[in-house]
Amino acid sequence: MAGTDFGKWQKEKAVQALVDEAQAVADRLAGGKPHAVEQHAAAAQFWAQVHLAEGVDLTSLASWKAAEVTRFVRGAQTRIAALRKARDYVSSDGLAVWLHTARAVAEPRIAPPVREIWAHLSAAGQNVEAMLADLLEDAGMAAAAGRLVPEGFGEPS
Repeated sequence: MAGTDFGKWQKEKAVQALVDEAQAVADRLAGGKPHAVEQHAAAAQFWAQVHLAEGVDLTSLASWKAAEVTRFVRGAQTRIAALRKARDYVSSDGLAVWLHTARAVAEPRIAPPVREIWAHLSAAGQNVEAMLADLLEDAGMAAAAGRLVPEGFGEPS
């Protein structure tokens, strides 16, 4: 019985840590300089386009099977670690937005701060599109129009 309680406590602590991590990003974006928020938004859009080019629509994360979400989370964590090791913090932060989104799909208590993150990114200034165009061009990818927001994390209908 005590082992079960400890296991529940550990899981609860892990979930709270993920909520806190997502909230820290939302808070950083809320207090961030416009250029930094635009950069973050462009990087998130870049990763949406990278995955789309690979046939994976990140905006539909909410309808993925649990195993697909778990696989994405593991892959994103690995890629983020590599990007941070290479000191590519802007790109890793963009991919981390999608990581937080996938975690929120798997654990609804993470959703409120992730919705805040998407609200800040969606409200970012007009430079996002130009920054995204530069990122896509540098990666040898086609230009993209419009901002992609995951289902369930955008403006309420």
